Amino acid sequence: MNLPVQTEDGAPSSSGRLLARLLDMLIIAAGAQITMSGHGEPGQAGYDSALVAFTLLVALLVFPPFGMYRTARAHLLWRCVCVPGIVWSFALACAALIASMMHRPYLPSLEWFSAWALVSGLGLIACRLLDSALRLRRADQTTSHRTVAIVGTGTHCRQLLRRVETTPDSIYHVATTFDTGPDLGEPPGAVPTFRDRTGFAAYVRRYAIDELWLALPLSEERTILAFTELFRNDLINIRFIPDVSGLALFEGEMMNLGGTSAINLVGSPISSAALAQKEVFDRAFAGFVLLAISPLLLVIALAVKLTSRGPVLFTQRRKGANGKVFSIYKFRSMRIHAQTHGVVKQATRGDPRITRVGAFLRRTSLDELPQFLNVLRGEMSVVGPRPHAIEHDTLYQDIVDNYIHRYRIKPGITGWAQVNGFRGETDRIEKMQGRVEHDLYYLSNWSFGLDMRIVVATIFKGLVHRNAY
Repeated sequence: MNLPVQTEDGAPSSSGRLLARLLDMLIIAAGAQITMSGHGEPGQAGYDSALVAFTLLVALLVFPPFGMYRTARAHLLWRCVCVPGIVWSFALACAALIASMMHRPYLPSLEWFSAWALVSGLGLIACRLLDSALRLRRADQTTSHRTVAIVGTGTHCRQLLRRVETTPDSIYHVATTFDTGPDLGEPPGAVPTFRDRTGFAAYVRRYAIDELWLALPLSEERTILAFTELFRNDLINIRFIPDVSGLALFEGEMMNLGGTSAINLVGSPISSAALAQKEVFDRAFAGFVLLAISPLLLVIALAVKLTSRGPVLFTQRRKGANGKVFSIYKFRSMRIHAQTHGVVKQATRGDPRITRVGAFLRRTSLDELPQFLNVLRGEMSVVGPRPHAIEHDTLYQDIVDNYIHRYRIKPGITGWAQVNGFRGETDRIEKMQGRVEHDLYYLSNWSFGLDMRIVVATIFKGLVHRNAY
């Protein structure tokens, strides 16, 4: 479960985020106007204004997913200086690329462009440093920490304690716990643990604990009511953090649905903001890779065409995010052969259908390179669960638990399962179960850092594998 969201955390409200975005747009536009005076070339003012408009649009799209509006309590240099500088540079580069593509002869004045980038960039950084300073001062004037007492079972208490301890910039400090589970002789953490309600209540009152968190299953209604009654005459915040580990597919995080809170039992564990960030990276990375390897793609295409009869690219229908069907691209590695309708026969070791060039391409994963076109089209991601043939989806979704939830996000060219050895032919159910377990682990633990780790692992150890044939 996620920790309760408090306004005293300093997290900006929706109106606050809107004002922050408007302020950023004002800083960018004002910086352009200030630096443009005396630097613009005759007849180019209209194009410069168009560049500013493109930059404002790009900034509106890329600033939120890259964390420009997250509250900074720690790592101020990174959050308030490095991130704004990097994201602002990225937005400028994208806007300049769009402007130059739409009007080829256009090239902004280097003097004006550099001055604008510097002035607006410093303005964006200054606003974030000032905002962080005001928030920290306000936090010091009110309360910087809140003490918490947790009521729950041993396992759930340990999970909640670990979450509080590892959450960056958390204002919460767990002072004590009450373990409602069986006495196993192992306390749920390093803090004082009680099993006697009277002693627990006395400790909470003696040390003026700020909050009581009831981390209990939904079935523990009597216990919930008992502790609510126990502290009915105390000015303590009581919060219910239900233990839904037996019900939720992923972590059962709390979501805000237009002002109404809900527990996510079955749904994508990756937020829309994180997916937007992931998509920006995917498109940029795919475009860069396709440009960098274009000579290699041409050589492979010629090799495929000259050594066997048939098209260069092989296409097959696969399921994408939320089950949407798309055509996946690969370099053709097999000879043209008749297929039984509704049946897909996987490649096996020594398969006579595979050409000599195709065997090399499959062994080195070079046959997958055209899928960067799928990424550029928005149908796939660089990292994600590998898509299977639709016929295999129909077969395995009724055999392998939670198989269908692999399609909560876009499928990837590489994935956590692939870099851990689960690739190639799935001739046994156990292989597919292992692949799905790794895919679900990736969904539950996604981060940009994990994606980079998988990309690096793919480059160094995932391109050639004994299961690739």
